[in-house]
Amino acid sequence: MAKLKLFFLAAFFTLLVSMEMAIADSAGKGNGNSQGNDNSHGNDNSQGNDNSQGNENGKSNGKNSKDKGKEKEKVKSKDESSHYKKLSPLPSGQERAFCLAQGSCYYKTLVCPAECPNSKPKKNKQQKGCFLDCSSKCEATCKYRKANCDGYGSLCYDPRFVGGDGVMFYFHGAKGGNFAIVSDNNLHINAHFIGSRPQGRTRDYTWVQAISVMFDTHTLVVAANRVSQWDDKVDSLTVQWDEETVSIPTGDDAEWKTNSEEREVEVERTDETNSVRVKVSGLLEMDIKVRPIGKEENRVHNYQLPEDDAFAHLETQFRFKNLSDFVEGVLGKTYRPNYVSPVKRGVPMPMMGGEDKYRTPSLFSPSCRVCRFQRSSVFAAGEGLVAQY
Repeated sequence: MAKLKLFFLAAFFTLLVSMEMAIADSAGKGNGNSQGNDNSHGNDNSQGNDNSQGNENGKSNGKNSKDKGKEKEKVKSKDESSHYKKLSPLPSGQERAFCLAQGSCYYKTLVCPAECPNSKPKKNKQQKGCFLDCSSKCEATCKYRKANCDGYGSLCYDPRFVGGDGVMFYFHGAKGGNFAIVSDNNLHINAHFIGSRPQGRTRDYTWVQAISVMFDTHTLVVAANRVSQWDDKVDSLTVQWDEETVSIPTGDDAEWKTNSEEREVEVERTDETNSVRVKVSGLLEMDIKVRPIGKEENRVHNYQLPEDDAFAHLETQFRFKNLSDFVEGVLGKTYRPNYVSPVKRGVPMPMMGGEDKYRTPSLFSPSCRVCRFQRSSVFAAGEGLVAQY
């Protein structure tokens, strides 16, 4: 009986060994080898999910590399709205553009309306310019290329703001002071205030005389020159780029451009004198105009300004791109999600406080109590652009 049990055990063991060998022998043709899931044609190797043509290695890795490349290219690419190739105009003179921005407008051709056939009309005062937008809007529209002092992001008059929330308010600051208008992770904008305090008044009348835009390691300044008598035909606007004054050409190609790392900076005249559009790719656009305080305006508001100073100042409208949810600044904070303005509604001059929070040491300093922008160096040059009154 014992011998019989031993015989059955030996036979069973032999059967198991035979099955193991058969399985091993079939590995080269099955899921584990060249055509299987683990090797050259399987899910784990050259054509499988883990290797050269799989989801994690091989072709998968190549795809990931391409994706990363595309992401990098996307960072460096132009703004979607202006990412296009110019085509030859129609016989009517209407400009055209072939959109290259990814999205609903990709590979579509936009044509300027007959009302505004050119993007840069020679007579800016009388003619609207054509705006080609290859973003999701995918449209060509006609607009005057000037600051709209009643529009979102405007900073005009003495100084009156319209925030990103559409609420109008005044922020008086102080004459000779510098205040952070916008401060974010990759952008900082200061404004220099000029002003006057007539005898018997408790506060200054103020206007914005200069604006500095800081990003990366660069500083762009636009300033109104101090002039005794105003003349519309004389240019009273100065532009400075990284401590150097730049000359904005006149005529058909009235623009100045430079490339800064991944950004293009453009300053374009939108009138024969005293009016420009500024673009910093990926960050903002500004329409800026220099204007004086006229004699009638001085009389009506009782500014009591001296006769030998036109108090030339800036009217500006900002359009921002990619602001963070925590943006700061007198104007910047109004672009926060769910922002609720603290100013009193229904009064002639709703006031915004915060001079102590937003004051900066100079026009070229990004430092204030709540400022977010930081960089290793701060420009101290260019102080000659700032009017000390």
